Amino acid sequence: MHIPKGALLVSCQAREDNPLHGPIFMSAMARAAMDGGAKGFRANGIKDVAAIRALTTMPIIGIDKVFNDDFPVYITPDFAAASRIARAGADIIALDATPRLRDGESAESLIARIRQELGREVFADISTLDEGRAAAAFGATYVATTLSGYTDETAAMKDKGPDLDLISALVAAVPVPVVAEGRFDTPELVAAAFERGAHAVVVGTAITNPREITKKFARAAQPWADEGNTGAP
Repeated sequence: MHIPKGALLVSCQAREDNPLHGPIFMSAMARAAMDGGAKGFRANGIKDVAAIRALTTMPIIGIDKVFNDDFPVYITPDFAAASRIARAGADIIALDATPRLRDGESAESLIARIRQELGREVFADISTLDEGRAAAAFGATYVATTLSGYTDETAAMKDKGPDLDLISALVAAVPVPVVAEGRFDTPELVAAAFERGAHAVVVGTAITNPREITKKFARAAQPWADEGNTGAP
């Protein structure tokens, strides 16, 4: 299943320490996003992917995060993780396609195996233009700016908003659709990504993480806060 051009995709994810963690909440979040106009989803883990699959035929980009303190790559790092997500119902498998050290096979091998053995499309999370070129050459169906700002090489971008220049560079350099992802927290930035040539845009925290959204508003309120008055009678 392909991602429609011009689609807003919503990332429905919550870590274990988040009160909304779990398939009940993430499927409800996906349903709400679908009612709001989302055209597909990104989800982590077999339970969340299966729960969202049960309520929609829209494209699901599935990932399986496997954390290991010895390796920086944790987004679908090996074929076993990709297989689990495919069985859970993901149409498209996303993976970390950077050249960083991983506990598993290379991105090149993993992309080929997902395409050939699982029959799934591949969504390559990258952080630089060279990584995007490589992922496309390896056979990725889509390249996405997901990891710009989250690798050592691109860390300076993390506090600068979405990497719009990377979108433009990728659109000009790779023969596959480019998906914008990472720090898109306003409708205006989503529009800017499409203006740069993005095929689709993924939005996560700004839509699906009430805790982080609340923190943003609370920081704005902080200068006027009376710490000694809780408002209780």
